[in-house]
Amino acid sequence: MTIDRLDYSWYVLHTKSRFENVVNEGLAKKSLEVFLPKIQVRSKRRDRKVMIRVPLFPGYLFVRTTLEPTEHIEIVKTVGAVRLVGNTDGPIPVSSETVDSLKIIVQGNDSVTTGSRFKKGDRVIVVQGPFAGVVGTFLRHRGKGRVIVNIEALGQYAGVNVSEEDIELLPKI
Repeated sequence: MTIDRLDYSWYVLHTKSRFENVVNEGLAKKSLEVFLPKIQVRSKRRDRKVMIRVPLFPGYLFVRTTLEPTEHIEIVKTVGAVRLVGNTDGPIPVSSETVDSLKIIVQGNDSVTTGSRFKKGDRVIVVQGPFAGVVGTFLRHRGKGRVIVNIEALGQYAGVNVSEEDIELLPKI
């Protein structure tokens, strides 16, 4: 009986919230090739004006594997790992070119813009600035980190222009 050599491919691994570094270290200790793209951003804490490195895709990292059953089990058994991203047929590989491109992007010091974490109609709360505490509905991006939030009062809507850093998504009830 012969065993065909399995090819290594990159896969996206979903992690628990804020467990990207824990999973990254856990997989590295298991001698697996792992890639956690991080970008440099300004700390959102009021008392600090420092630049920190945060995951480019919060809750996700990349792992290179053959998906051999024992290796697959070791990956998902890692503390903080949730599942390999895929469909009903199983995990879907990511092209090496995509991962290589991400590696080049995060090596630079230029700012990186990713997809929005807000969609039209999302309930948000303003957490800092002159409108702190105001709850509204996300309307749209205005560009350069500015967004418009609709606030309902007396059956009327008032749109306010706030910094995207100053709002947070409210959990769905």
